Amino acid sequence: MAFLLPAILALTAAVSASPQPPASAQACLACHGVKDSGAPFVDPAAFAASPHGRSDCRSCHADIKDFPHPDKVRGVDCGSCHRLERALVSHGPHAAGGCVSCHGNHAMLWPRKAGALLCARCHKVEVGDYSRSVHGRARAKGETDAAICFSCHGQAHAISRVSNPNSPVSGKRLAKTCARCHSNPALARRHDLSPTDIYRAYMGSTHAGAAKDGLPAADCADCHGHHDIRAPGDPASSVSAARLVKTCGRCHAFEARQYADSVHGRAVARGVRAAPTCVDCHGEHDIRAPNAPGSRVSRAARAETCAGCHQSQRLAGRFGLPSDRVATYRSSFHGLANREGDLQVADCASCHGWHDVLASSNPRSRTNPARLAETCGRCHPGAGARWSGGVSVHRMLAEGGSGSRLATLVRRLYLIVIPFTVLFMLLHNGLDLSRKLRLQRGRRRRLAEIPPSVAERWQHAANAAAFLMLAYSGFALHSPQAWWAAPFQTLGGELARRQAHRAAAALFLLTAAAHLAYLSTKPGRSRLKALLPARRDPGDLLKMLAYNGRRSEEKPALPQFSYIEKFEYWALLWGSLVMTATGALLFFHNAALAALPLWSVAVARVAHYYEAVLACLAILIWHGYWVIFDPEVYPMDWAWLTGKTYRAEEDEPEQGPKQGKDTK
Repeated sequence: MAFLLPAILALTAAVSASPQPPASAQACLACHGVKDSGAPFVDPAAFAASPHGRSDCRSCHADIKDFPHPDKVRGVDCGSCHRLERALVSHGPHAAGGCVSCHGNHAMLWPRKAGALLCARCHKVEVGDYSRSVHGRARAKGETDAAICFSCHGQAHAISRVSNPNSPVSGKRLAKTCARCHSNPALARRHDLSPTDIYRAYMGSTHAGAAKDGLPAADCADCHGHHDIRAPGDPASSVSAARLVKTCGRCHAFEARQYADSVHGRAVARGVRAAPTCVDCHGEHDIRAPNAPGSRVSRAARAETCAGCHQSQRLAGRFGLPSDRVATYRSSFHGLANREGDLQVADCASCHGWHDVLASSNPRSRTNPARLAETCGRCHPGAGARWSGGVSVHRMLAEGGSGSRLATLVRRLYLIVIPFTVLFMLLHNGLDLSRKLRLQRGRRRRLAEIPPSVAERWQHAANAAAFLMLAYSGFALHSPQAWWAAPFQTLGGELARRQAHRAAAALFLLTAAAHLAYLSTKPGRSRLKALLPARRDPGDLLKMLAYNGRRSEEKPALPQFSYIEKFEYWALLWGSLVMTATGALLFFHNAALAALPLWSVAVARVAHYYEAVLACLAILIWHGYWVIFDPEVYPMDWAWLTGKTYRAEEDEPEQGPKQGKDTK
């Protein structure tokens, strides 16, 4: 009894706690609550647990007055209580089924508890797909935020057909329906979803734009599926790496076939997860047309899109890809101009193709050696006629020209000459400055000087203007995003820079022609004779170094055109010849590519750049010192402007240590 009594009490409590039909229904249940009574069976417990479990039977069966009632009774009119719901459902696809089709009769479930079970009575396939989807699995785990049928299709009684433009799952409204969850920041944080505003991204895409114009276009369900939506990492997902191309191919069949045959498509088919698929190049929800601003495959952005994979050292090492392709392209004229906004210059797709990228070893590849002339010839008619053997276009056209042995040799030569030349100039001028700073400032000891003529001063001014603009516009090509290159961006970008560079080159050539004509005159021949190298020049250099290095106390008297001016003049002449020849080769590149081997263009590009670097450093360090920073002429030797020079009789002997203010 000690054990039996508690068990009886617990059973009694459980029975009394279970839902019980109201007393008014007991008479009906005397027949309908018994399975073998011959009357339609009503489970008393299920009825009591239903939304109507507290209602009298005659609330629905209003035509029954007496017991026993007639064998045939009138059908229940749910609309007598649920007028709004009946009005809504009468205009939808469920109007013909009646309320009991979804809700059942006596054992109906509470809608919030029933979930997809209500829909499963008719839509078994769809509910089966849903149960395997990311939403269904989350719901099964108790995630109440996960979407159910009504979350997408709308209020139960107001469900419309998909073909109805006002349906939440119609093509025009589906994105907004999905956005209620997938563009909700709070929900994204709770469930580790993408923080991107997917709705805004999609609405800016080419698909959404086409849909607005009434054209067939992909919506969320076209890519992700309808009821069987899976996570992208699920191999069965329509947007998984293995199936994405097939999904996109339903609309873009031609592109999908090209991609399947490409190096990327074949890698994906082999299961290489790192290989790019459609979304890696075009984006996911914010896919834009190639000519649209912000598109990842626009001419302005394609190089950066490809660089996402091809500049990765990890991927290059893993798949044996060349690791320098992005760097060499960016340092080529194509890459530099592209980065500055020139949309006509070649980019990755111009040479390699778009969806049909093939290995260069493939005979059908645009970059196969046998087809290289054809590929380059689309922009440069006749290019490649003199090319032979394996040609590394990327490396030859790069700043270092590393694809050409001769260009590499020229580059290495400059990298030796430039530092030694700069070091010599700094040492020479540094010693001179150190010596002069310890003395009172006096005139430079010169022999008789002839002031520059008006013609010479005009030549100097034109040459200086052309040189400065050439240097400025030329280096702006290499650093288009630098703050000092901003004026070109304001004036028109790469086109403005190119026009400025060519205009300065024309002025430079005109100045050179004027100078050659001047040298044919008597004053010009006299100047040229004075500028010719002389036997005394090496001795003057050694005497100057000895004097400035305090190895000698005798200050050498230099002619008007000493080794200092001769170094400048002949360096300018040599640099002008190199820059003119290489610049002409680069300017007339179509003719050069058609008539000359590719290494000639590579050498011209390397020499043009490094000669410009050397020339600018020489002007800054050598010329800048002797006409500006030299204490004897500071703040400037105004002879180039006024035509006045120091007179020989004003030469002063070396003074002692500086006392007080400088004297002239």
